[in-house]
Order: sequence, then C-alpha cells, then structure tokens
Amino acid sequence: MANAVAADAPEGFSSVLREEVPVTGASQPLLIHCADERDQSESVADRVLELYEQGIGLQKQAVLFRAAHHSADLEIELARRRIPFVKYGGLRYLEAAHVKDLLAAFRLADNPRDEMAWFRLLQLMSGVGPTKARRAINALRDMDGNIPLSHGEIQRRWSGVVDVLPSDVRDMSRDLAEALCEKESEPVVVHAERIRRAMVPLISSSYDDAASRLEDLGALVLACTETTRLSDVAAEQALEPPASTGDLAGPPTIDEDWLVLSTVHSAKGLEFDAVHVIHAADGNFPSDMSLGSPEGLEEERRLFYVAITRARRNLAVYVPLRYHHHRVRDDHSWAQPSRFLSESVRSTLMEVPAASTSQQIPSSTPAVTIDGSGVVAGQLSKLW
Repeated sequence: MANAVAADAPEGFSSVLREEVPVTGASQPLLIHCADERDQSESVADRVLELYEQGIGLQKQAVLFRAAHHSADLEIELARRRIPFVKYGGLRYLEAAHVKDLLAAFRLADNPRDEMAWFRLLQLMSGVGPTKARRAINALRDMDGNIPLSHGEIQRRWSGVVDVLPSDVRDMSRDLAEALCEKESEPVVVHAERIRRAMVPLISSSYDDAASRLEDLGALVLACTETTRLSDVAAEQALEPPASTGDLAGPPTIDEDWLVLSTVHSAKGLEFDAVHVIHAADGNFPSDMSLGSPEGLEEERRLFYVAITRARRNLAVYVPLRYHHHRVRDDHSWAQPSRFLSESVRSTLMEVPAASTSQQIPSSTPAVTIDGSGVVAGQLSKLW
C-alpha cells in the first residue's frame, strides 16, 4: 500500500519498500467505510478490543490522525468503554476546560445540589469570582441550608441569585437556569443541545478561541443520543478533581497498558504492531488548509505515507461517509474518501462497507437507475 501511495506522487519518493524478513501474523490492510464519525469511533474501539483479544496489547496499537481535534469523538467512546489511552500531539479532549464546563452543566441538569458544578459554571460569568459564586450558591439554599432538588424551585429562587451577580450577566444566568430544567417528554439529546446553546455566551466570554471550542462541544451532545440521563454522560467521562501531589509519582504497575492516540506528526519515527488511521476523508486528510499549493498537497501525501508506514502487522484506514453539522437535526454533508486512496492504492486494501449501509441495502437488491436530469427538470417545471 505504501509503495502505491508513493507511486502516485509526481516526485519526491525515490525509495521502494521491500519485505526482507517475513513478518509473522501480518494481514492485508483494511479500508473500513463508516456511516459517520460516531460509527467510526465504535468501529475503532471494536477493532482495538478484537486485536487485544488476539494478543496485541494496547501499547502495541496506535490511532493516528491528521489534526488533534479529530480524536474528540473517539476519546468519548474510549472513556465510555473504559479503554485507557494516552494522547500525543494535543490536549486530551476530555481534559479541555470548556469540555469540563459542559460536563458540569450536564451533572447539574440531573442534580441541582452539585455545588462543585455550580461553583465552576458561575465563575465563567464576567465579574464573578469565588466569593460572588459562593454567595450565589448560598442564595439558592432553603432555611435548612439545602439546595432544592427541583429545577422548578431553583428557577423560583433565581431572583436571589440575580441580585448577587453583576448586571451584565444576569440575562445569561437566567438562560442557563432555564436550559438546565428538562422539558416534559424531551429527548436527552435535545436537552443537551439546549444546554450547549445556553453555554455559548459563557464560553465566548471566558476563552479567546471560543469559536473552535464551541465546535468541539458538538461531540459531547452527540454522545447523549445513546443515554437516558445527562449525568450518565458526565459519569462515563470520569470527571474528577485534580489528583494530590502524592498520587503523581510512583512506579507503574505490571498490568499497566494503554492505547496510543497521536497526531501523525508526533508519531514520526515510531512503529506499532497495529495502526488505525482515522478520518481518511478529503478535507481532513489531506487537510483543506494545506491545499493552496502543489507543495502543500505533496506534504500532506508524505504525512499520509508516514501514517500508514507506522504499522508492522495490522493496518486499518477508516473513512466516514458523512459528517454532521448539527447534533440534533440530521444536517450533514457527504464525505469523499481521501484523494490519496486512489484506485491503485485501494487495490492493495480489503474494503469493508459501512455496517449501517450493508444492513439497509441487502446484496441481493437489484440496482436502481435514477434519471437525475429528469427529476431536476420536473422540479424546475413545478416552480413555474
């Protein structure tokens, strides 16, 4: 496969890889088509565990990606399945401050008495420090010093909170309190999206790079589609307070093992028994930001070459078929496989169709020919 990728380059690749010593246990590389990013994360986790059962430890496997944010949804899936991992070439998604902010809001949605979550969210508001945040929390308490368990009661007491907060953040605080209250028969993912929207002004006022951070939060909303409570999502991500300094040092245990997540840049010079290359869709790999010149495209090709040559025995390349732009509605765009997966390259791979596609369209179903021009002409005529 690597030689086929190199052969497609107009120039720059002079070496040809040859197998001098046969590698035991090697298998044909896979090209795995996935329905979307969520399906990709589940497929990677399934294959990681499958290879683990075959004797390939987690540290001998790596998931490689073009940009650090490409692993966000996968990190959520790995955390849900309790698969340990370390990430190189970027901050772990679940360690990012804005992600912890939304997880804190999810916890509050099911447990209004979570004072640590209140303390975190209130301090996102401009002009609110630890002292004012504590006063605002105290304004919610009843005569016995307890915070109500009902969000309806929280909203009734919110006027006392507003009196403590600066005037310019009172409206956003009311919006947050209303968003935390679940509506009757409301799907969990819809509630999660309402909370995310209420968090927009808080994130925007607290972080310089707010736009990219807000885009990241969509992965957490998507994770709510398969859960019954928002707090379950927060629990699955193991939101914990910082470890004490006494917990930071010490010899590793003999059973310690973890999956490696890495950008391709950070994986240069390394090798693994099994490599999973994700987001091999055009615009992600190659990155659309690098396509302004032929030199940029060829640098992306070299990065792709680096990614696939990190594997000793097993290689899987994953291509999502669509990317969602809205986590509640089904707004999405269809993706094209990476231009580096040419016909000559794909001839060296074993292709695996998307599970959802193969289930919806049985192999015995005859092909249907659609007259696209006729359909368009008919629709245009209706406009007149």
